Amino acid sequence: MARETTYLELSQEGGGAHKFYEVTVDGTFVSVRYGRIGAPGQLQSSSFPTVDKARAAAAKKIGEKVRKGYAPAVQGQRAARAVTRRQVSSAPSTARAVAPVLWRFRTGSAAFGIHIDEDRCWVGNQAGDVYTLSHGGDVLARYSLPDGVKCLVADDFWIYAGCDDGTVYDLSSKVPFGAYTIAQDVDIFWLDIHEGVLHVSDANGGLTVIDHEDEHQWSRKSAGQHAWMVRADERAVFHGHGGGVTAYAADGTGQLWHATTPGGVLFGWQEEHAVYAGTVRNRVQRLSKATGSTEASYVCDASVYSCATSPDGRHVFAGDSSSSVYCFDADGQRLWKLGTGGGSALSMQYLDGRLYLVTTDGSLVCVDASEQAIAAAQQGTVPAARDVKSAAALPVFTPAASASAVATVTVAAAPADGVVVECVQQGGRMRVQVVSGGFEPWNVQFPRGIREAGARYVVDGLHAASGGFYRVRGEIRRLV
Repeated sequence: MARETTYLELSQEGGGAHKFYEVTVDGTFVSVRYGRIGAPGQLQSSSFPTVDKARAAAAKKIGEKVRKGYAPAVQGQRAARAVTRRQVSSAPSTARAVAPVLWRFRTGSAAFGIHIDEDRCWVGNQAGDVYTLSHGGDVLARYSLPDGVKCLVADDFWIYAGCDDGTVYDLSSKVPFGAYTIAQDVDIFWLDIHEGVLHVSDANGGLTVIDHEDEHQWSRKSAGQHAWMVRADERAVFHGHGGGVTAYAADGTGQLWHATTPGGVLFGWQEEHAVYAGTVRNRVQRLSKATGSTEASYVCDASVYSCATSPDGRHVFAGDSSSSVYCFDADGQRLWKLGTGGGSALSMQYLDGRLYLVTTDGSLVCVDASEQAIAAAQQGTVPAARDVKSAAALPVFTPAASASAVATVTVAAAPADGVVVECVQQGGRMRVQVVSGGFEPWNVQFPRGIREAGARYVVDGLHAASGGFYRVRGEIRRLV
């Protein structure tokens, strides 16, 4: 019997979908290849007792995809999603001394993503790997995602990884799942999340805002290109690009202010009353969130790749393109400059007397930023940095092979501690609501690929978010 192949694509103009699904029947064997358009994708194969059963299984898979909007296509006609890798150079540091590095973990690929919280350290690289480590430098787990990690962002206790394929993965559950899908025509540069609302800045200086149900809310085009900064709070969204920083009302009703910066913005940070913009012309500018006026300027000796502050705003840190890291007081006086000992800091975060850096060689570096350690380093005395190794038996968490596979595990009854949710059609949108008692009548942030009218799922737990919706904690299983 001749080999039969059916190739389908789902690529919505202005929408998030940009993927393919290919089914091949070869005798009693059925193989399925799927992924984003332009990529090799993943392959699964199954065998069946007879040719008829193999063809029936293939027809069922194809039918499911067609009902979800997939259509026959010619492979190669649609272009792959545009992905811009940040082109960075890193010169040797001109500092006379090296920072007191406590430990260093080499991820194996260039990395931008970092998040440090009270429990652990997160780092994501362009190979699609996200690692979690203890503050002492022990590797705890690894997430293997389908594409390069653009950045890591946190929203309260939830951690999200934005990837080059346009999917933003929730890493807070047992199995990572795609919580947001960014339109194919958006060349993602940076992300931020506030109360479940995703903010995306892109290569063209655009800003796109998506709500917790993965629905487009509003978008703007700022005056400059190459928007590497986006930060958001309950009042505004702060968008840094080649022409400075522009603030927009959180609901998208209009521009609040625009501030010109000395050079294009390469990185951004925020505190309660101010935003900090690191620029290509060697400065970090502190801007008032209320007016956009410059409150202080922090001068480095090369282009600023990253910046951060201590929580009280007492200290401002910066990393430049020449492998140096700086500390300033709140008013802009330089307190110290030290070499990183391993490349330029592309992202950074400060917590409890330590400065964590992700450098151009793909390493997560922990620096002792206490006054005593810095004073000793300036005199040439630094600790022996520990080179952290990943354990062979490290747990590795991967997303489900496809959106529909998130819930391939089915259960006949909900466990006593499980929470039941149901997909319901409301106002032309498929929403997910809680069926179990004891919860407010809010919607649930849930993978779009498995939303099916009337379908019920069991989750291990739901946590209320400040934006008036629930987030899933734990495994998602279909209830039959």
